[in-house]
Amino acid sequence: MSELQREVSELERKSATAARLFDIRLIIGGLFTLYGIIVTIAGILASDADLKKAEGVNINLWTGLGMLALGLFFLLWLKLRPTAPPTPAEDA
Repeated sequence: MSELQREVSELERKSATAARLFDIRLIIGGLFTLYGIIVTIAGILASDADLKKAEGVNINLWTGLGMLALGLFFLLWLKLRPTAPPTPAEDA
């Protein structure tokens, strides 16, 4: 294998790694999961005054659980359907 072919192979490997690292599903899933945990904790620790403001509905708890479910869905989707590595361009 020539030096040029090795360099091209290494660049393709790095490109595939970067594509997986910056997959938008990872970013969205991670942020929704993190914020979902924070909002769910805020809902669990809600006071009676907070519940009275929302007419008895623990909106932080329900919103946090929804965000947590959405974030975990995105992360599960990423795990089950990973990003395909880019195919090398054919030489003419």
